[in-house]
Amino acid sequence: MTIVDRLKAAEHAIAERARDCGRDPAEITLVCVSKTFPGEAVIPLLEAGHRVFGENKVQEARAKWGPLRERFPVELHLIGPLQSNKAREAVETFDVIESVDRPKIAEAIAAEIARQGRRPRLLVQVNTGEEPQKAGVRPQEADAFIKQCREQFGLEIAGLMCVPPVDQQASPHFALLAAIARRNGLKDLSMGMSADYELAIQLGATHVRIGSAIMGERDYSKG
Repeated sequence: MTIVDRLKAAEHAIAERARDCGRDPAEITLVCVSKTFPGEAVIPLLEAGHRVFGENKVQEARAKWGPLRERFPVELHLIGPLQSNKAREAVETFDVIESVDRPKIAEAIAAEIARQGRRPRLLVQVNTGEEPQKAGVRPQEADAFIKQCREQFGLEIAGLMCVPPVDQQASPHFALLAAIARRNGLKDLSMGMSADYELAIQLGATHVRIGSAIMGERDYSKG
């Protein structure tokens, strides 16, 4: 299968799973995770009409997508952790920042939004497994952090994102994220990756982040 064949297969699977769950496939956005792959690798996807991509690192995304955006309109999602000293470049570059996870980051993003007048859509990352090596606010602190983002920093929070532990069933983590979103009036749920996106759709995902199932195996030495 070509990379475009794999994209079409993923789109078909998303649509079928949505319909099986009584959902409109149009409610679900496929975020193609293109991190570590060079710009030329995504050109066939762009030429096939796909427009939503996810990147982990600010500098990598800027270098890759700067030239490509001169040819193709795209929606870029930052799905990796953000350092506060990269807030300026992140707000400049990304249309969606999915990894808002602590007050320092929220404050830095708010300052850049005020300075630039550019408003990327913002998602709070929740560390549903409370894994020490992972970014994200702890579930029991999520409500207070969302409130702080809104009231103290004046941020519009669109939704939540999570990355469940690899050694656990994903469904309880997806259900937990959906419950936090409901009680905070949040619509966007970015959850589910190549191995579990169909389950995520069943549990309410509005965005699924698919990398290897479309792009192929990734060289993790590159990030």
